[in-house]
Amino acid sequence: MAIAKRHRYLTVVADLRQSRVLYLGEDRETESLDGFWATLTPAQREGITAIAMDMWEPYIHSTHAHVPDAEAKIVFDKFHIVQHLHEAVDHVRKAEHRALQKGSDDRLVGTKYLWLRRPAEGTTAQRARFRELLASDLKVARAWMLKERFRQFWEYTYVGSAQKFFARWYWQATHSRLKPMAEAAKLIRRHLPNVLTYLQHRITNAGLEAVNAIIQWVKKTARGFRNVENFKTAIYFHCGGLDLYPHESR
Repeated sequence: MAIAKRHRYLTVVADLRQSRVLYLGEDRETESLDGFWATLTPAQREGITAIAMDMWEPYIHSTHAHVPDAEAKIVFDKFHIVQHLHEAVDHVRKAEHRALQKGSDDRLVGTKYLWLRRPAEGTTAQRARFRELLASDLKVARAWMLKERFRQFWEYTYVGSAQKFFARWYWQATHSRLKPMAEAAKLIRRHLPNVLTYLQHRITNAGLEAVNAIIQWVKKTARGFRNVENFKTAIYFHCGGLDLYPHESR
């Protein structure tokens, strides 16, 4: 997030049920999240049932260091994983587009968003064009199909069945001769235990999109902040779930 014309990052910890910000730490290091755990009692840390997060090593290390039985409680965010797959498809598209244009083949011109959004969201003409592209021998078509096939993973209830599905999908992705898809598959496999925990807890960070939208609005409206503490104060004010109604004192 930009503060005073520089790019700096904040670690945001939020309550998924109430969609409110609980803690803000500077940067995205292990210490950034360590500060949050220090605000909780041992009993509160013990009582945490699940934690949705990105596949970010500093956060993983911090959580393991402070939360009992963290391995069973960490759930890597479904939509962050889907984002990695979308990015892999787009990398395949870009590389293939450059190669095709060298041969004066313009099939992929203007198709970026056809691959990044669901076909049902397009117009009739866009859907027809997309069907033609999928039926072709394009590499990006194979990458998109791999990405779409992975959607089935989230529908499983039993871990064993999900593991068998992933093993088949992983083989297909790593033998597809599509490097970005293979790399995305390897990334998911490295973190598979805490991708599988989704099947038990069924939580994501999707509900916090409204919180993120407010944070972006705060940043845009203020046109920057003099320092990070001012920015954090503004976020707590708007997203901290504060009770601003006056109460009678006795």
